[in-house]
Amino acid sequence: MSHLEELLTARTRPVVTAELPAVNSGGLGAVARHLETLAPHVDAINATDNPAAHAHASNVAIAIAITQLGAEPIMQIVCRDKNRIAIQADLVGAALFGVENICALTGDDVTAGDEPEARRVFDLDGPQLVRVAAGIGAGHYLSGRAIDPAPHLFVGAVENPYAPPLEYRVDRAAKKSQNGARFLQLQIGYHFDRLETFVSGCVAAGITQRTALLPTICLVKTPRALSFMDENVPGISVPTEVIGKVAEAADPKEATYQLALEQARHALSLPGVAGIHLADFRHDGSVARIVDDLGLRTQQNEEQHAHGSQLAG
Repeated sequence: MSHLEELLTARTRPVVTAELPAVNSGGLGAVARHLETLAPHVDAINATDNPAAHAHASNVAIAIAITQLGAEPIMQIVCRDKNRIAIQADLVGAALFGVENICALTGDDVTAGDEPEARRVFDLDGPQLVRVAAGIGAGHYLSGRAIDPAPHLFVGAVENPYAPPLEYRVDRAAKKSQNGARFLQLQIGYHFDRLETFVSGCVAAGITQRTALLPTICLVKTPRALSFMDENVPGISVPTEVIGKVAEAADPKEATYQLALEQARHALSLPGVAGIHLADFRHDGSVARIVDDLGLRTQQNEEQHAHGSQLAG
């Protein structure tokens, strides 16, 4: 059982996950440099799968690298680029190297990337991919062919509480939960009321009893970054007043951090939220800072606390 699964099953403290920046070259050293700033402060780290429809080092390779370097990966898998045979091969192949945590995504359309002429696949959608991954964890391919012994997988997915049709989002989360998703990393969002409505709907539907919710907190440096997301990233909207407040601040860079801190505190205050997921575009130590400001414990500082207690004894 992965450490992430243990934590989200026990629910004894908020969990913190984060995304590893995309890697294109530099070998294991490049991955290690990113881990130096992330791993001490989070419980698990996403190995992304060609985010924003841009090609990068593969999700499987990065997930295995994270494992070999002593951290815990969450391997993202998108439906956009591969058919069901290739996706199942990736799941089973990564599991051979100890990768257990999986996060299923539909994936951004190819028009979001720098090769818009690429062919879309979408052989599976998000909820179907969750079911396929859960089936592999139960010991069988989609065809029914047995996998013995079955790899142990802890399957999750994503959901967007902020994008219309809003009334469908809880139903979609329920479908993923019923298909086997044990956690949901939520999309970036800046509407507190929409997150509240979604989380309360998930609680009322019983989803949070079996599926942990991890709202995403986005760390950016400038109001321009907020405007860019609002104007160019499908599924993300940032209220004009939020952008204006940051832009008019005496120190906009600090104001963007304080906005993220406010979002994180709000998310963690909601009954049914099991932790947060951090998307760091600042790369200035803000992951460590926000974890510290929130008073959160992660695997490393838990181990340090236990070690200190043993020394004191």
